Amino acid sequence: MEDEQHRYFVLHKPYNMVSQFVSSHQVNLLGNINFNFPEGTHAIGRLDKNSEGLLLLTTNKKITKLLFESKVPHKRTYVLKVMHVVTPETIEKLCAGIEIFIRGATYWTTSPCQVSIIEKPNNITVLPKEIPDYVPNTWLQITLTEGKYHQVRKMVMAVGHKCNRLVRVSIEDVELGNLPSGKVLELSENDFFRLLKI
Repeated sequence: MEDEQHRYFVLHKPYNMVSQFVSSHQVNLLGNINFNFPEGTHAIGRLDKNSEGLLLLTTNKKITKLLFESKVPHKRTYVLKVMHVVTPETIEKLCAGIEIFIRGATYWTTSPCQVSIIEKPNNITVLPKEIPDYVPNTWLQITLTEGKYHQVRKMVMAVGHKCNRLVRVSIEDVELGNLPSGKVLELSENDFFRLLKI
């Protein structure tokens, strides 16, 4: 039906959950979220199992192309906890673009992006496997407009820092805010398109 009303959701995807409703593997799925998603709901883009935060879902199949295959790049912001103390020189390297290994056995130089050292976020709960604060670590905020497979993790690894936590906090003007892990916020179509700038 042409006049079908689509629905749009913001999910705070928990750690140790895949970004799909169906899998042939024994994994924690989106269907385990305590929310009655309508038939045909799917994730727009993905967060890997060990990453957390903002995940968009919709019944509108056109959104993925509008958002991630557009000629106009869309910003995504992540906060991450990495091992060891990050230096200003390392920040400069990440901002300028850095060579990472991607699928297809090739190297890719990342586009210039925004990277800064931040204080530990107040609204992010501690995970059982998280490195304790007494072990040297740094929280970073990275905003980029491209999304190669595991790009953020590979970027910090390329400069000698292992990523311990990775939380997506926004896509354009859609923000995770204080939405608790595992909870869902529904947006109107107008707000969804306006905030994503599509």
